[in-house]
Amino acid sequence: MRKMRTLFRSVHCCCCCFLLLLPPPLWVSLAAAKQLLKYRLAEEGPADIRIGNVASDLGIVTGSGEVTFSLESGSDYLKIDNMTGELSTTERRIDREKLPQCQMIFDENECFLDFEVSVIGPSQSWVDLFEGRVIILDINDNTPTFPSPVLTLTVEENRPAEAAARSSVFELQVADTLDGEKQPQLIVKGALDREQRDSYELSLRVRDGGDPARSSQAILRVLITDVNDNSPRFEKSVYEADLAENSSPGTPILQLRATDLDVGVNGQIEYVFGAATESVRRLLRLDETSGWLSVLHRIDREEVNQLRFTVMARDRGQPPKTDKATVVLNIRDENDNVPTIDIRKIGRIPLRDGVASVAEDVLVDTPIALVQVSDRDQGENGVVTCTVVGDVPFQLKPASEGEGEPQNKRKYFLHTSAPLDYEAVRDYNVVIVAVDSGSPSLSSNNSLLVRVGDTNDNPPMFSQAVLEVSFPENNLPGERVATVVATDADSGKNAEITYSLEASPLSSEAPGSIFSIDPDSGDVSVQAVLDREQRDTYEFQVTARDKGVPSLQGSTTVVVRVSDRNDNEPRFMQDVFTFYVKENLQPNSPVGMVTVMDFDKGRNAELSLSIQPGDHDQAAGIFSIENDTGTIFSTVSFDREQQTSYTFKVKAVDGGEPPRSATATVSLFVMDENDNAPTVTFPSNSSYTVLPPSSNMRTVVATVVATDADTGLNADLNYSIVGGNPFKLFEIDPASGVVSLVGKLAPKHYGLHRLVVQVNDSGQPPQSTTALLHVFVNESLSNATVVESQVARSLHTPLAQDIAGDPSYELSKQRLSIVIGVVAGIMTVILLILVVVMARYCRSKGKHGYEAGKKDHEDFFTPQQHDKAKKPKKDKKGKKGKQPLYSSIVTVEASKPNGQRYDSVNEKLSDSPGIGRYRSVNGGPGSPDLARHYKSSSPLPTVQLHPQSPTAGKKHQAVQDLPPANTFVGAGDNISIGSDHCSEYSCQASSKYSKQV
Repeated sequence: MRKMRTLFRSVHCCCCCFLLLLPPPLWVSLAAAKQLLKYRLAEEGPADIRIGNVASDLGIVTGSGEVTFSLESGSDYLKIDNMTGELSTTERRIDREKLPQCQMIFDENECFLDFEVSVIGPSQSWVDLFEGRVIILDINDNTPTFPSPVLTLTVEENRPAEAAARSSVFELQVADTLDGEKQPQLIVKGALDREQRDSYELSLRVRDGGDPARSSQAILRVLITDVNDNSPRFEKSVYEADLAENSSPGTPILQLRATDLDVGVNGQIEYVFGAATESVRRLLRLDETSGWLSVLHRIDREEVNQLRFTVMARDRGQPPKTDKATVVLNIRDENDNVPTIDIRKIGRIPLRDGVASVAEDVLVDTPIALVQVSDRDQGENGVVTCTVVGDVPFQLKPASEGEGEPQNKRKYFLHTSAPLDYEAVRDYNVVIVAVDSGSPSLSSNNSLLVRVGDTNDNPPMFSQAVLEVSFPENNLPGERVATVVATDADSGKNAEITYSLEASPLSSEAPGSIFSIDPDSGDVSVQAVLDREQRDTYEFQVTARDKGVPSLQGSTTVVVRVSDRNDNEPRFMQDVFTFYVKENLQPNSPVGMVTVMDFDKGRNAELSLSIQPGDHDQAAGIFSIENDTGTIFSTVSFDREQQTSYTFKVKAVDGGEPPRSATATVSLFVMDENDNAPTVTFPSNSSYTVLPPSSNMRTVVATVVATDADTGLNADLNYSIVGGNPFKLFEIDPASGVVSLVGKLAPKHYGLHRLVVQVNDSGQPPQSTTALLHVFVNESLSNATVVESQVARSLHTPLAQDIAGDPSYELSKQRLSIVIGVVAGIMTVILLILVVVMARYCRSKGKHGYEAGKKDHEDFFTPQQHDKAKKPKKDKKGKKGKQPLYSSIVTVEASKPNGQRYDSVNEKLSDSPGIGRYRSVNGGPGSPDLARHYKSSSPLPTVQLHPQSPTAGKKHQAVQDLPPANTFVGAGDNISIGSDHCSEYSCQASSKYSKQV
């Protein structure tokens, strides 16, 4: 017969487990590197069971009392003898199954209690911390149990039996699973017929392997059902996946798939949890239809780092068949836990409720507390560093330097790093910050209040070495003269003080006959009636002693001066107080102090000060006076430009009966502050000044006028040009603001100049104002609209950009140079042609001779006929020169006298020298006088040569085409001037000339 293996769900039992029970005392194992103390202890033991001796295990000799032991952690279950180092159990019973760290742990070496013990040197001059571990051994004190007293199982009918001869229908076998668990299986040994018997009830017993063994039983009810041929089958027997902790609900994890060869309802599969704990069912959701496993609630890795459970695939047949698959979910750590800081006591220094009491005389580098920093995360997320923040005399030092120390759990000693002084600082709030290495990192902090304990190291101190007391005459015996108070920086008994009277070192008279003192309060009383006329001064010594051991003392000298009655009026040190204050002083600021005195004593000399209004109520609501110091305050901010002085009276009234009073006059003068910038009154930024180009050096262009509402140096103004003067043409007088022409004007300077003028006062710090001075360089102002538009554009041009003269002048010079070169080249070619022609002509003359009256067609050039009435001009030497070829070429000076320009459009030329000059060159070099032309900055006219008919005789006129630009036109009678050419900041006339020959 085939075996039928059936899973009993939710049955968790450890079968055949053997527990070794070892009675105390137990053995000790020490780690050589860091002295890790290890002990073993069986659970459920009584109190005071000896576990081991820490002193002997560490090799420390005890008995002298210099070295003591203290249990720093683990005191819930363990205790240690401070002198001998004997480690034993407390009254609290240790139950291995109830320890949180031992839940679901079956390895006997993995359940343990950690503890820490400190070894303390004399006066806690040094402290060593050692870690220990007590392994808790299991005893058989728990009985295996079934999840229910009655278990139900369904089995199909018509199962063939393994051995028909057997009388028993069922047999129980226990198999070991791949997970190392014990799996009970029910084997069918006989034939099953649901029509004959539809159920069986069996008794199921479970027993552990303890000594003595423990057992329990339950009823197993087997139900016989109809046949369902095929069982579902999972694709894999084990599904494993990783899941990040804190995954949001609904996050899919994995899909379990099973198949069933049956059809119909027998082949329909549903997925349900099998052997799964309550936490699995609470945290995860299993879709019955699709087999998708998803997150139901957020999972915290620090609570559950792995989920291991089974999932059943069950068909819908009758009876249903099932298959099982194991699911292992490893929870991946996320940095979701902040480091925790635990501050505990160390050694003999008490620490309760976050307060450590430390005596002020402890040595530097004394450990006062144990700080443990831990992080529940893993890996880098759990690597923690910590530090002490703030300016406190404490620092952290590692308590151990063992390499095996976990990164997410570290221990430090909190040491003193500087001497403590109770009298300077009594309490320190020590804040410790811990930061993990996650991304992003998390941090936390904890604080420890260190309360410094007092020692009697300070004597009582009086605030004054000599205490003078004024006391009126005609007193009653027993009146209190004064109260002397001494303070002690210590506390408790060390600060309790008693007072006594002694004779002054300068006087042998005992004060006891006249004065007495209360030993507790320090009240000094007079026992006799004092008469100022007989004696006006008494002197004695008061001694203060504390109650510390040993007692410390301090003393002061008391001088009692007998005062008279109120027979003197207050007296000011001056009748008139004069104060000088700066303007713009903040309201409620002191402006002066009056001194008043009264020769009386006590209440008769207590003065009350008040402000009395002066002329025209100048001080009403403006000034107040402090009664104790005589300091006068202003309630407003002064403005010297509005009011320069104030006058009022101060009245002093004493407290005598009847009261006496006196007044004094206060004169307050407001001093100037440099709180006003200079104001430029002329020129305005939009105005301009016309400067003729013929202006001489040192010509005054304009005067910048500025004022300042301040006085003195604050109103002492100086002027400077800070921009817009690239040619250094202008200069401003620093004192007067006069702008003068200091450079020679040239054609390139024609046009608008914008000078940036800065006016500074001499105050500290200085104030300044910037103004614009526009200067238009030209002979006249023919078109004011153009200049105004240039000034308007200047106001929107950055000050860093210079506006000075004609910006196109340099470009014109470049063009002029090109024209000169072109013309010179052309003239050179013409001269070469002339030389060649003349050479050929002369050779022809020498060969053929000259025939009078014959027309010579070979002449290429023939001198032109001239009117005999006209005489040729003489050259510079006074000799007549021949009229050269191309004598009709005209050289034109397109400029006015003194370098003036043509400002109007269509201005015509005449013989008047004021408009322009032109002349025919009849002698000298054969080329035009170009030098004069290039003096003009206007675009150059064009000169062309045309053939002309001679006035007498037929001769050929040479025709040579010259370049169209920068040449002269030698044909035509009229001279015309082209349109004006204007740049952005200047205008100039360009003329085009022509002359008819």
